[in-house]
Amino acid sequence: MARAGQRGSGRARTAPGGQGNRAPRPSEQGIIPVLAEIAREVDRAVQRPPTRPAMRTKFQVVALLVREERARVMAGGVARRDEQLRRLDGVATMLARTAARDTSLLELLADDARVSEAARAYKATVMRSGGLEPPEEPAPAAPVAPVFSAAPQVVPQSVISRRLANPFLAPDYEAAAERSAAKARRLAGWELLEPLFRSFERGADGSPACMRLPEARPVRTPLGRELMPHQAQVVTATAAGHRTFLLADEPGLGKTAQALLAAQAADAYPLLVVVPNVVKTNWAHEVGLWTPFRQSTVVHGDGDRVDGFADVVIVNYEILDRHVGWLGDFGFRGMVVDEAHFIKNKTSQRSQNVLALSEKIRARVAKPLLMALTGTPLINDIEDFRAIWQFLGWIDDKMPVGSLMTALEETGLTPAEPEFYSAARASVIDMGIVRRRKVDVVADIPARRVADLPVELDGAAGRSIRAAEAALSARLVGRYRSAVEFLTSGGAVVDEIDVDLVRRVAAAELKDSSSQAGGENVFTMVRRIGQAKAGLAADYTAQLARNVGKVVFFARHVDVMDQAEQTFADRGIRYASIRGDQTTRTRNKNIASFVDDPDVQIAVCSLMAAGVGINLQVASNLVLAELSWTDAEQTQAIDRIHRIGQAEPVTAWRIIAAQTIDSKIAELIDSKSALAARALDGVVDEDGSSSLDVQLEALVGLLTDALAAEGVG
Repeated sequence: MARAGQRGSGRARTAPGGQGNRAPRPSEQGIIPVLAEIAREVDRAVQRPPTRPAMRTKFQVVALLVREERARVMAGGVARRDEQLRRLDGVATMLARTAARDTSLLELLADDARVSEAARAYKATVMRSGGLEPPEEPAPAAPVAPVFSAAPQVVPQSVISRRLANPFLAPDYEAAAERSAAKARRLAGWELLEPLFRSFERGADGSPACMRLPEARPVRTPLGRELMPHQAQVVTATAAGHRTFLLADEPGLGKTAQALLAAQAADAYPLLVVVPNVVKTNWAHEVGLWTPFRQSTVVHGDGDRVDGFADVVIVNYEILDRHVGWLGDFGFRGMVVDEAHFIKNKTSQRSQNVLALSEKIRARVAKPLLMALTGTPLINDIEDFRAIWQFLGWIDDKMPVGSLMTALEETGLTPAEPEFYSAARASVIDMGIVRRRKVDVVADIPARRVADLPVELDGAAGRSIRAAEAALSARLVGRYRSAVEFLTSGGAVVDEIDVDLVRRVAAAELKDSSSQAGGENVFTMVRRIGQAKAGLAADYTAQLARNVGKVVFFARHVDVMDQAEQTFADRGIRYASIRGDQTTRTRNKNIASFVDDPDVQIAVCSLMAAGVGINLQVASNLVLAELSWTDAEQTQAIDRIHRIGQAEPVTAWRIIAAQTIDSKIAELIDSKSALAARALDGVVDEDGSSSLDVQLEALVGLLTDALAAEGVG
């Protein structure tokens, strides 16, 4: 950056009253007033959403130059240093206010945020306007192939056993031919990546960004499960030979099932699935539902429990560093990346790991199944999808490759022709972009559905909860055995599990739990599970908000709400809080803020305080972070958004702690819901279980499972 002596004289300003050609004041000279003017322009534009890519570029450039100018001023040798810093703070404050209006701009302030070529060129223009000479751009470095992480690597013992059982992988000779099939001829020498990205702005004609999909054919699924027509279309396309998909359906439209059944249609096993931590347990659950004849394994920690012979290997981004080595040599024939916007920053290590694994698969397999799943709308900033396109094998660091290059050649156009952009956009979409919204397939999906999201409670909190549950089970078993000893001492014979006695023991435990303040019981355990799930539930809610807009977050306890709100605040997500201790005025103000302010993305609600009497139908997605004790309470929460006037199908995402009493409670709530529905339909429940209490039944189930595990009966 230029020193003070390289500054120009600035721009002459016209004084109030029309006196022109006066000498500019010192405060009107240099780079700072130029930055301030651009910052005001961006702020005005952001107040009229959506924020266009050009304004995002200007925002990022001003932020970069403010940072660089501050560093130069702090380095010394600048006159009126304090005044300069004060003026820079003013511009920075303006940027912060703008980012508060559109929180997606905060991503551009990250140290590892990508600076596009357009941004670099604009930065040079701004510097010259402020009297600074832009530094010479270094010559572009040769593209570097993705490399595996340098983090300490582990190889699970089960994977070593698999290698010994199958010491070599059969080569796929079609892979090399596939990579060399498409060469640039007419377009050789043209810069094509930037025009491709720009085509989604310049070439948009109002048509949806969705490839032409075939008519859905019936898809056989085990266990009597049915695919919705829009899901079956993707599976049908895969069966017809399509192998790369950017599946960008809105959350709630079943992307997981589509990916798993596409893998089955393509016989893409073994299959690698890379996901955020919060959903990896759910992916294993979905494998069991949709493809139960395929074995899945979830990688935790160092992979001590990995099944090296599994068909589907599920790993989360956070631990990919440790496992990327053996995963690269595993011989996968397909790869799915869930929440694929996580890899948009190509310089990040996790992006490099994902790209390296994809490159390994494509080098070995001619037509692997590659699927990037994300609910994020495509046209926020199309360059965010550079890494995703590279993962799918549509482009490399320099140019389009393979089928995409062939399609561009066949257009007969070049970027110098306006028609190129609409043709290029269509070519990219036909590579496999699939985008459907709920409103597009409203006939396919129920008006209201509850989707369970199992999560794994790791770490100290998870171990503590499992220990507490084991202790409660042991106490129940002890009570039961004492009762059996009393009965047998009187001559009674108890050979099998006595169902009536189990219920009496559970009822006694529940009565003691309700009357005693201290000690571990079913109520304290459920609360601790809620606290342990809070971070995972908030993380998933933040992902939903990023994908679909407004989301309602429900919890029973204040500390769970507090933890969620802290998560949202740390991520720069604006939220409204609706609690029982608020005044009517505060509560109404917060409801109005969520309903009317487009920047308020999440409503954090108490199940008890917000479960009735309010209208939040501006959202069509809600997250139940903690389970209710009754189906009615859960239904009341869902009905805050599933109301007359709701234009979209409603999805309630229920966060459930896998392998804990949480799962049993969810099953009981669902069974009571079915019983209530039968009662409304005039069907009498013969066993009288419609009046059973969920808390009691949860303890009955816990005791019955414990006795069965010990071989009783």
